[in-house]
Amino acid sequence: MTLGPLMVDLEGTSISETEKDLLLKPVVGGVILFTRNFESVEQITALAEEIHKLRSPRLLIAVDHEGGRVQRFHEGFSRIPAAAVYAKVTDNLDNSRQLAEKAGWLMAVELRACGIDFSFAPVLDLAHGLSGVIGDRAFHSRATTVATLAYAFMHGMNRAGMKAVGKHFPGHGGVVEDSHVAMPVDHRELEVLLHSDIIPFQYMIENRLAAIMPAHVIYDKVDEKPAGYSSFWIENILRQRLGFQGVVFSDDLSMEAACVAGGYGERAEAA
Repeated sequence: MTLGPLMVDLEGTSISETEKDLLLKPVVGGVILFTRNFESVEQITALAEEIHKLRSPRLLIAVDHEGGRVQRFHEGFSRIPAAAVYAKVTDNLDNSRQLAEKAGWLMAVELRACGIDFSFAPVLDLAHGLSGVIGDRAFHSRATTVATLAYAFMHGMNRAGMKAVGKHFPGHGGVVEDSHVAMPVDHRELEVLLHSDIIPFQYMIENRLAAIMPAHVIYDKVDEKPAGYSSFWIENILRQRLGFQGVVFSDDLSMEAACVAGGYGERAEAA
C-alpha cells in the first residue's frame, strides 16, 4: 500500500474505530496533530506509535510546531520562541543565526523523540507589518535576514533528523486579512514579489528545502486563483522558474480562503 495525497486530522487523544477505517484508506498519506490531540508526552508518543503501526509504509505524522503562538504541544515540551525573537535579542546576525539553529534542533529532537515525523516550519514570510496572523511568526522584514535565519533553523531541524517545510509561498506577509477567516488579495506585481517575498523561498530551495506550503492568498496581478490552487504559481514559478522538486503541502482546506474552490472534495481536487 502506497501513501495517498490526503493528510487528515483526528478528533481526540486516541484513534476511534471510524478514524482507524479512514486511516487505512489508500487515499490517506498522513495525519496532522493539534493541541486537542495532546495530553502528555507519553500519550502523544503512544498515539504516534499506534498511527505508525497501521500501515506500511507508515503514515506520516505532522504538527504545526513553529514556536511562539504556533506550538501545539506544551506540557513536557520546551517553549520555542517566536521566529521574530532571534533577531531582536541580539544586534549580531551571527548570534541570531546560532540561536535559530539551536531552536530548530530543539524543536525537532523533542518531536522526533515522540515519533512525530515533521513540523510545518519554518515560516518564510516577510514581516511587512501588515499581517496579524503572521506577525512575530516571521523572522524579519528583510528578505536576506529571513533567508539566513530560516536556513539556520532548517539546518538545526535537519541535524535532529527532521525535514523542513517552508511556508507560505509566495509570501503571506503582504496582506492584512487572515486567510483562516477571509480571502486575502495581494495586489503586488510578480516582479515585486520575485525581488522581495520570494527571495527566502528561492534561497531555501537552493539549499535543499524538502517541502513547501503555498498561501491561501490571491495575487490578482498574477493569477485569479489562490496560490495553493494555481498551476501558474506551483508549476510555472515554483517548479520551473525556482526549480523546486520537493513536496508541496496544501494549507488547511477548512480555512475560509480555501472555500473559493467549493466543498471539501472540490478543494482537495483543486489543491
